[in-house]
Amino acid sequence: MAEYNSYCKYTRNLDEKNAHRIYHDNQYGFPIDSDNELFGRLLLEINQAGLSWNTILNKQENFRKAYSNFTIKTIANYDDKERTRLLNDAGIIRNRLKIDAAIYNAGVIINIQKEVGSFKTWLNGHHPKTRNEWVKLFRKTFKFTGGEITNEFLMSTGYLEGSHDKNCPIYKDILKKNPKWSSN
Repeated sequence: MAEYNSYCKYTRNLDEKNAHRIYHDNQYGFPIDSDNELFGRLLLEINQAGLSWNTILNKQENFRKAYSNFTIKTIANYDDKERTRLLNDAGIIRNRLKIDAAIYNAGVIINIQKEVGSFKTWLNGHHPKTRNEWVKLFRKTFKFTGGEITNEFLMSTGYLEGSHDKNCPIYKDILKKNPKWSSN
């Protein structure tokens, strides 16, 4: 195991059992192939707006359960009864705008899947873009996706570099799995 001082600044002094460290070492910046998991990450990033990422990390399994294991097709069909259920679920962020955005964005992704085959294919088809180009595209396509949300979603899923310091051992693992970064 690498020394703590070789990790990214924000995880350098964190214990291996810390939620941020686990996320850093196993998820942050790693490519995601599943559309449902990509959608789930977008949903988590949207819910983080105005809150700490630690709050979201500690609730991520609650989100997965509340939002039908991030199954896009199911969420796109949520009705008022499901909205009410989510608004009453203390295990997640109970914000009507964020809940409505999740349902709307699931519907958008269903249309993307019909058009190009998958959300992943759509993302790959737009890569590479600058951060500003991505933000413009996401604002035009989805709800509740401002600059920071879009940036973090794309860094956390490997579409934008910057999730790890270059001397971080996790960065080297991601490079092996994500040849896109070598072209950024």
